[in-house]
Amino acid sequence: MKTPNPRREPTMFRHRLAGLPSGRRSKYALLVFWLIVIAAAGPLALKLTEVQDNDTLGALPAGAEHSRAAQRAEAAFPDSRAPLAIAVYVRDGGLTDADRAKVDADRAAFTPYADGGQVPAAVLSEDGRALLLSFPVAGDDERRGTAVTELKDRLTAGAPTGLRTALTGPAAAENDVFDAFGGMDTALLLATAATVALLLLVTYRSPVLWLIPLLTAAFANQLASAVVYLLARYAGLAVDFQSQSILTVLVFGVGVDYALLLIARYREELRRHADRHTAMAVALRRSLGAIGASAATVAIGLLCLLAAQLPSTRGLGPVGAIGIVAALLAMTTLLPAVLVLFGRWLFWPFVPRYAPDVAGADVAADHRVWRGIAGLVGRRPRTVWIGTAAALVALSFGIGNLSVGLPGEETFTREVGSITGQRMIAAHYPSGTVAPADILATADRADQVVAAARAVPGVAEVGAPERSPDGRWVRIGTVLADTPDSDAALETVDRLRTAVHAVPGAQALVGGDSAYLLDEERTVDRDNRRVVPLVLAVVFVILTVLLRALVAPLLLLASVVLSYLAALGAAGLILDAMGHAKLFVGIPLQTFLFLVALGVDYTIFLTTRAREEAALLGHRQGVLHALTVTGGVITSAGVVLAATFGALSVLPLVPSVQSAVIVGVGVLLDTFLVRSLLVPALALEVGRRTWWPSALARPASPAGRRRPAEPVPANS
Repeated sequence: MKTPNPRREPTMFRHRLAGLPSGRRSKYALLVFWLIVIAAAGPLALKLTEVQDNDTLGALPAGAEHSRAAQRAEAAFPDSRAPLAIAVYVRDGGLTDADRAKVDADRAAFTPYADGGQVPAAVLSEDGRALLLSFPVAGDDERRGTAVTELKDRLTAGAPTGLRTALTGPAAAENDVFDAFGGMDTALLLATAATVALLLLVTYRSPVLWLIPLLTAAFANQLASAVVYLLARYAGLAVDFQSQSILTVLVFGVGVDYALLLIARYREELRRHADRHTAMAVALRRSLGAIGASAATVAIGLLCLLAAQLPSTRGLGPVGAIGIVAALLAMTTLLPAVLVLFGRWLFWPFVPRYAPDVAGADVAADHRVWRGIAGLVGRRPRTVWIGTAAALVALSFGIGNLSVGLPGEETFTREVGSITGQRMIAAHYPSGTVAPADILATADRADQVVAAARAVPGVAEVGAPERSPDGRWVRIGTVLADTPDSDAALETVDRLRTAVHAVPGAQALVGGDSAYLLDEERTVDRDNRRVVPLVLAVVFVILTVLLRALVAPLLLLASVVLSYLAALGAAGLILDAMGHAKLFVGIPLQTFLFLVALGVDYTIFLTTRAREEAALLGHRQGVLHALTVTGGVITSAGVVLAATFGALSVLPLVPSVQSAVIVGVGVLLDTFLVRSLLVPALALEVGRRTWWPSALARPASPAGRRRPAEPVPANS
């Protein structure tokens, strides 16, 4: 009895898997299976917006002081659960009697919308040019949205000529977000699909072929959305608008990348094999390792976000990973089955014909441009890698144009009412008036807490303590001297916390917008220190297993980290010119993950082919041959992915635009510089040691070898 060879198990598995979509009968079974899946997934995918919880976009960990303060405020002061609306009235030349009459009339009209049925008296600015009406808005999310819309209408109705009005505060900001994103999920999907369709048309120059990967990606997106919906509905998976947007972009971008790689290999094999089923079996078997490793790298990298504490960052991980798995399944089962079903005519007018003399020929002859690039790299590898690295380092200096910390008034790409209102308030009231800090403390220590707060530099005003209904707690509004999102305000909150924490028995907590920003900044710093090394470790392990080497993974990791820094620098120049150089705090970590995981994708496609060719042609020729035959398809894949992420710029949020620019630039750098020049030149410079400690690192004499005949699984 023969003992099974464990080394043959992965190969045997790939043979069987490749035989399913390429089989003469099994391809039909796969197509029926996918029709059933899509029929079931479609209605569920449409319900995904029903389970969105966009509160996670602004949530902090439960242990953050702001979160604990908010929880205490909700328990002790029931009215604090209703978000505040602030109506602001400004006349630059000074308020008139008609203006005051308008404010009084609005105050009476706002009463039915106020939680508790009362609207406090208007607050006059010191310069006599502005009045504020502030009150919590009653009702659930739906009623509150309707109420805020009616409040905005009331503000503008009958306003005296020259009186400027705006509605701001948390309730208005919440409403502005919903208004801004109305229909944006559909717009993003259409923009993504249109971008991919255009690039596929240019790539294939075929009136039919481009439709197949595009429709397959759309089916994968439906499947992923349905799975996310079910997990959100029944397993508590957190999904918000950000993660849903990223899901769409990832499925289309990464899925089409996999399709481009497989179709290019299939086209190559169609010239070597008369039977299209055999050609697909060989193409799929040879591509499956690289595609599977790529998917594993991105999916597991995304799951590393589960180690983050910021809820919006943590929730992005599993949602994105589901999208990657759906894209992998669709592109390795549905796509090849459809391609085989329709046959060679899909490639019209550039149909790959079977040519017996091509079976053992070098296909590099068909890639003249990339043969030239490979020749350049082969002649001067040291010059190429040093020059490329120097260019990337030079680009990285553009990071100096970026800063972390996006002011609230710069969140939207267009002007919205709540931001206008904040600016009007800031012009006529102390900077912190629009967003005071809230101190929650025990009632019996209220006087000591007030005294401690007043002694803190940067505190402009400390309000009278407001006792909770049960008499146990007090809430003390504290106006800061500086703009709520400024560094000075955050430093004041830090000093304020230190001061009130020192009051014995007060159990004091400090919340409010500035406190939120301070806790968010610290949470993101902790996430960066935790997740970045984890992502690098995971990618290194996957590359080590895939390439069966230690040196090559180290070179690839170093290259993608350098590429990320260069992408930030180049994006810094672009974003600075666009006026969006202040990054949202979560952007550096999220873009790092995407660029490391997705950037490794292209080097995986290159190095797996290089490893395959090196075993036949030797290290030097293997690397150059791999660069030649993969150059065109990987470049196309990179352009598609960059353009797909660029579709995020249709969203009216500055963080989305920042993600689009950074990831798009980074993917293009990976495609045109890192994968095309830096990595192959480094591999030639290091020599066979690139594959150490595998057998490829040892001297060999492959000269005169020919490509062996491909073993092909029997078609079922």
